[in-house]
Amino acid sequence: MHTLWDVLGRVGDWLRQGPNAPDRLKITPPARVKPARAQADAAPTKPRPPATRRARAASDADDRAPGLFEPPPTAPPPPTINTTPGARLWPDRPPPHATQGLVERTRPTARRPAPQESRAPAPPPARESAEERYERIARDMLARHNVRVRKWRTSMSGVAWYVTYRDGTRVNLIESPRPKGPLSMAVFLHEIGHHAIGFNTYKPRCLEEYHAWRFALEQMEAHGLNITEGVRRRVRRSLHYAVAKAARRGIKSIPPELHPYVERPKPW
Repeated sequence: MHTLWDVLGRVGDWLRQGPNAPDRLKITPPARVKPARAQADAAPTKPRPPATRRARAASDADDRAPGLFEPPPTAPPPPTINTTPGARLWPDRPPPHATQGLVERTRPTARRPAPQESRAPAPPPARESAEERYERIARDMLARHNVRVRKWRTSMSGVAWYVTYRDGTRVNLIESPRPKGPLSMAVFLHEIGHHAIGFNTYKPRCLEEYHAWRFALEQMEAHGLNITEGVRRRVRRSLHYAVAKAARRGIKSIPPELHPYVERPKPW
């Protein structure tokens, strides 16, 4: 067996001697020695027994198994992303229309009943006070009969009249105490009654006063207002004053509705 140093030494001798050097550079290769497996194959061997089914399956599995030094299987390359404007981001995914006919089956779940909201009971409507009630009735009567208050008086007296302009416009006006109780409401409704029944509808003037007071008492009963004894006494005194005033002016006959008020009422 020749070593590397033997080969280098012969090359150096050949270079020193030149082209006339004997042909000593030729290196005879060493005799090839058959490996032990080849010798064993060359030697006569005994016949092997037939392989069993289990051994044949194991041999086939060994043949199919990858070798020790074979490269591992490479993973598929990741999908490429198309960055051009308007292109789909993931071209490998199926388009949306391809999955429209597919219905995903899900496990039915029991639907829980929605929790009922606990609502607090609505508070009862606030009770209307007496002052608010009188104010509401006064606004309703003024709007119904188209009357305007010129001034709220501080005394329990009132007056009603109207003004007609050249263009034919008529304005109904009153002055009375602001309704805050039974008596002030009676005086207020009495003045409204003059516009409701109409001026110069009843003759003489004392009869108009009678119907104005009658309108006031009827409206108080219709709205459920309390007609106190002070209200009734005020009506008797007012009508007695109207009859006495008509007698002083020389009235010839007193209407029958006013006969109870000719004499001074008792109690006064």
